[in-house]
Amino acid sequence: MIEIDGREKSGSGTIVRDGVALSILTREGLHLTNIREKRDRPGLRAQHLRALQASAGISEGDLRGAEVGSREITFTPGGRIRGGEFEWDIGTAGSTIMLALTLIPVALFADTPSRYRITGGLFQDFAPSAFHLQHVLLPVLRSMGMTVDAKIIRPGYVPRGGGIIEVSVHPVTEPLKPLDFRDQGHVDRIRGIALSSLLGERKVSERMAGECKKTLKRAGYEPAIEILNDGNDNPAYEKPSVQPGAALAIWAEAGKCLIGSDMAGARGRSAEFIGKQTARNLLEDLESGATVDRHLADQLIPFAAFASGTSVFGIPRMTDHVETRLWLVRRILGAETEVDRNVVRIRGVGFRGGAFS
Repeated sequence: MIEIDGREKSGSGTIVRDGVALSILTREGLHLTNIREKRDRPGLRAQHLRALQASAGISEGDLRGAEVGSREITFTPGGRIRGGEFEWDIGTAGSTIMLALTLIPVALFADTPSRYRITGGLFQDFAPSAFHLQHVLLPVLRSMGMTVDAKIIRPGYVPRGGGIIEVSVHPVTEPLKPLDFRDQGHVDRIRGIALSSLLGERKVSERMAGECKKTLKRAGYEPAIEILNDGNDNPAYEKPSVQPGAALAIWAEAGKCLIGSDMAGARGRSAEFIGKQTARNLLEDLESGATVDRHLADQLIPFAAFASGTSVFGIPRMTDHVETRLWLVRRILGAETEVDRNVVRIRGVGFRGGAFS
């Protein structure tokens, strides 16, 4: 049984999500206490609960003590990881992307391909966006040997959610390849998407993109940003959003590196602010010399720990999430990690599904 105190490191939901995924893959039970004890609202929230329930479902595991507000759970994985088609509704605007990122590492070692249809929020603060998943994280994961994709069916925002994303994952047949992102390289181009739903008359997409372009052009770049106006009469995706909302994402292609930045709309947050701040965040990460952005910095850690060989990448700065995920892969997988002047090195364990090479 893996014993983890949820007050360690960041004390965040990352410990819940990564803990249960690594429990399934190592086939060791998980006893998690003091869940999110450091947060303003301690215990499991709806999105954490759904991640635990979904993980138990695909692994035929036994989950005990899990409900909204729970501060202690026990999880025992089953003997296999099921592929197939699954649907989950978070029931709130909680992050569908966080749930997807819990399941993708597990699905890589399932017995058949997996397709997950998840309903909830796709664009919100304090969580990865669907655009960053599609255009930054997944291309990097594919370079490591994974076959994984994500499709937006319907945008979803705070407070109602209702967004739908579909994620497909094929099991891997060989250990993942390590990342070698030592140098940022020249920025070849910057692309992006400006999306607004049920806000066409206010030109929110155009205003976000316009301010973002101005800021990037002053720094010497010529970005190309796609404008999407989602509405009932002309939905940008298969289904229109159930509420007004907006999101902007941009990403720089620098050699073989992808460095992204994004921001969701929020009450009192102008389109111009979103455009300018999204651009500034990207420029800040680029100017740091990092080879991954502030979000990829921690998202890549579990996958690098699975790989056969040593991954190297530069992060913009050390964060609680980076520290937490490095601690978890050392603690549970036995991966060796090192951070020297914001360069992360992870010696992967060559994971093959229930075994190490």
